[in-house]
Amino acid sequence: MRATLPGLPNPHPLIQQLPALYQDQDFLRRFLSALDEVLAPLLLTLDNLPAYLHPRTAPEDFLSWMAGWVAVEVDEERPDTQRRAVVAGATTRHRQRGTRQGLVSALRVETGVEPEISESGGAIWSETSGTDLPGSERPWVAVLLRVPDPARHDRARLEQLVAAEVPAHVAYQLEIVPLPTDGTETP
Repeated sequence: MRATLPGLPNPHPLIQQLPALYQDQDFLRRFLSALDEVLAPLLLTLDNLPAYLHPRTAPEDFLSWMAGWVAVEVDEERPDTQRRAVVAGATTRHRQRGTRQGLVSALRVETGVEPEISESGGAIWSETSGTDLPGSERPWVAVLLRVPDPARHDRARLEQLVAAEVPAHVAYQLEIVPLPTDGTETP
């Protein structure tokens, strides 16, 4: 985690907190300067606490710690901006988890592309009892990712992400296809 940096100034030197009578005492000046050296990292951290607690400005070593606070895993191999985006959007994604919007958001953060999602679900309202339910008996979700280079994306990792985002009883299918180069649609 954090380590002390030699020579950090104390923003509130202890010697200046004493009455003028004691500020000229050599022993007190040396003694309190040693305490200032110990207290400087703590006081400077507290002065900058809002920056430490925001995913966009937190130091690198705090980011993994903050990820634990919001129950997300941060892959250290990912670019810094992507790791920070995962932590920053975690609470929103937790709130959306199990929804179409949550799945789209998670896949967009992971791949950088907008997924195409089809699902079996539906909603209906009727005044007549016994009305047929919309959708199919067995719920399912189909995810189509159109990416420039499908080999660059880890299929197992994406399947694990989709499985974690859809409700447990919902079957899913993941398809990763290359972007068409001639302007035509791929199936």
